[in-house]
Amino acid sequence: MSWLGVCCRPLQIMEFEVSIQPPESLGFLSLTIEKQGQFTNPETPGYVGFANLPNQVHRKSVKKGFEFTLMVVGESGLGKSTLINSLFLTDLYPERIIPGAAEKIERTVQIEASTVEIEERGVKLRLTVVDTPGYGDAINSQDCFSTIIAYIDDQFERYLHDESGLNRRHIVDNRVHCCFYFISPLGHGLKPLDVQFMKAIHNKVNVVPVIAKADTLTLRERERLKRRILDEIDEHSIKIYHLPDAESDEDEEFKEQTRTLKASIPFAVVGSNQQIEAKGKKVRGRLYPWGVVEVENPEHNDFLKLRTMLITHMQDLQEVTQDLHYENFRSERLKRGGRQGQGQGPEPEEMDKDMILQEKEAELRRMQEMITKMQAQMQIKPDGAGDVQHV
Repeated sequence: MSWLGVCCRPLQIMEFEVSIQPPESLGFLSLTIEKQGQFTNPETPGYVGFANLPNQVHRKSVKKGFEFTLMVVGESGLGKSTLINSLFLTDLYPERIIPGAAEKIERTVQIEASTVEIEERGVKLRLTVVDTPGYGDAINSQDCFSTIIAYIDDQFERYLHDESGLNRRHIVDNRVHCCFYFISPLGHGLKPLDVQFMKAIHNKVNVVPVIAKADTLTLRERERLKRRILDEIDEHSIKIYHLPDAESDEDEEFKEQTRTLKASIPFAVVGSNQQIEAKGKKVRGRLYPWGVVEVENPEHNDFLKLRTMLITHMQDLQEVTQDLHYENFRSERLKRGGRQGQGQGPEPEEMDKDMILQEKEAELRRMQEMITKMQAQMQIKPDGAGDVQHV
C-alpha cells in the first residue's frame, strides 16, 4: 500500500457519551458531554456556578492554614502569660524561669517569641506570641521600649525583603498584628510610661488596652477606671484599635455583639488555668474566701469579650496591619531609598567606591601631566645644546 493510499483513507469518527457526577457536598457543577460535544447543565436554568467560589477559597484557606502574631506588653506580675494560656488553652511557657527581685532591677527588656500550632476542627492556626519580659522593671524606664519598636520595624523590614525577592510563594508573615497592652489596676489611670509607649507604637501596630487582674476591683471601681483610661487616651491622641462597624446586611445578633465589644474597651480581664468546682460544675477560675471568680463568666470580667474580639476580628487585624501600618512603613522605606538614589543620602559603601574612583582619576591626571612635562623637556634640550656649540 502506498503512502498516498494511507493518507486518503477516510477517518471514522466515534461518537460517545460521558457523564461526570461529582458529590453534591463539593458544590461542583454536574456536567454532561453529549455526542454533539455540547455541555448541558442539569441544574436550574440560568445557574452558572460561580456562587461556589467561596467554597474554593474556604478549602484553600483551610489547607494552607492561618498565621497570627500577638504581642503582649506590660509590667511584670500583671498575669500576661496566664491570660495568653487561658485564651488559647495551651501552655506557651513550659520552661519559663521567673527571675527574682534583685535580677529584675538590672534586667533589660528582652524579646521572647513563642510559636505554637493550634488545630481546631481541621483548621490550623500558627500562633506566635511575642512577650517582652523586663518592660517597666527598671528604675529608669525612659528608653525601655526602644527594643520593642526595633523588633516591630525588624519584622516589617524582613517582610519587605521577602516580598521583593524572587521566591514570593512561601513568605512567612511574622509581622505583629496585634498588641495587648496591660494596664495595672492599682493606679488611677495611665502612667507616664503607658502614654509614652502607646504613642510610640500606635502607628506601627494595632493596640488593644487591657486592664489586668480585674478581680482586685469592684464593679464600680472597674467602670470608673475604664472611663478614666478612655479620657486619657483621647486627651493624649493615642490611636487604639477600633472595631469595624457591622454591615447593614448583618443579623441583629452580630450587630449587638459588636456594640457590646466596643462598649467594653478597655477590657478588664482575669486569667486562670486552674479548674475549680463551682455550683456543681468544673470551671476555670480563682477561689477566694468570699467566693469564686469565673474566668469565662461575662458577669465577672471581660475575658470572653476579649477572646471574641480577637477571634472574630482576627482577619480585620491582619488587614489593618497590611493596608495601614505596613504600607506606611513601606512608603517611608521607599522614600528613604529614593533619596539615597538621588545622591542626598548615599550608603557608606557607595561613598567609599566613589572616593576610590576619584583618587584613581586624580592619579591618572597627575601621571599624564608628568608625561607631558617630560616630553616637553626632551624637545627643549637638543635646541639648547645646539645654541651653546654655535656660540
